[in-house]
Amino acid sequence: MAVKHFSVEYDKLSERGAHSPGDVLSGKVTVVTSRKIKVQCFYVKAKGKAKVAWYEEEGQTKVLHSNKKKYFEFEHIVIQDKNKGDGSEIMPPGKNVYPFSFVIPNIDMPSSFKGKWGKITYSLRAKLTQSIWLFHKTKTEFPFFTNSEFPFGSKSEQQFASRVTFFGSGKVTMNVSSEKVGLEQGQAVGVFCEVLNDSTCLVTPKFYLCEKQTFVAQSKRRIHTNEILFGTGDLVPVSSCITTKVLSIPPQSYPTFFNCCMMKLEYRIKVSLDVHSATNPEIKLPLVVLRGFPKPPTQKPKRSIWFKKFPASKNA
Repeated sequence: MAVKHFSVEYDKLSERGAHSPGDVLSGKVTVVTSRKIKVQCFYVKAKGKAKVAWYEEEGQTKVLHSNKKKYFEFEHIVIQDKNKGDGSEIMPPGKNVYPFSFVIPNIDMPSSFKGKWGKITYSLRAKLTQSIWLFHKTKTEFPFFTNSEFPFGSKSEQQFASRVTFFGSGKVTMNVSSEKVGLEQGQAVGVFCEVLNDSTCLVTPKFYLCEKQTFVAQSKRRIHTNEILFGTGDLVPVSSCITTKVLSIPPQSYPTFFNCCMMKLEYRIKVSLDVHSATNPEIKLPLVVLRGFPKPPTQKPKRSIWFKKFPASKNA
């Protein structure tokens, strides 16, 4: 075939290469041919869309529930023949580079996301048509981050929750605190847990990052949850008090978002007590993962800032 290489690339705005509403999306399409070719149509498109889909069993059949939404779609014609498809336009042999640019709409759109039953993608597509039977396609996705913010997520007030659970002949009191509601991607989070064990059981605190993905299609809703264990505290013996700290939000976590009508992403910090032969009590604290700029993994992470100790308990 005469076309040896066909690709579309975008110009990165920063080291992360992410775009946002209102940005100019520019790039180039490269075509390498071994000889001159006739072209009917040659274009590049920029598209932003969201899509959800899953199957559910209803009786003895599987029913597809799906939905999609287009945020924008722009087309730039690179070559269009003048005689309505007779291939009168000629592309010379060798390497041919065609620049393009689009302005991303300055509207509220969700960030790029790929979940269990849905995804939000922003892409560039190019198509070169030589005839009704001969055409070439190429595609690339570019990362997109919304400008939407969560004012409550940046507050620095400390969160606090407490729970008292009875086991056998005594009780266990668990106090949990975190620094604030919102954290940027890749940022460390300090969680302070105080366990007052006045029972006859041995308990061990465990720390989780809980992710909740919600998808909606055709009046149906489906939820996918995932728990990441990111810390185990020390064993708390009978009649003792132990405090535990843990950190680390994975830098690859997607930011929290609610600005998509078909899906949303939420997070919680969960602290539970591992108790033998009993239902494990737990405490959940809200967490908003904000857009951040994680440092390369080769650099050492900053030390986490821990919290002051809780006031002394009467039961201690």
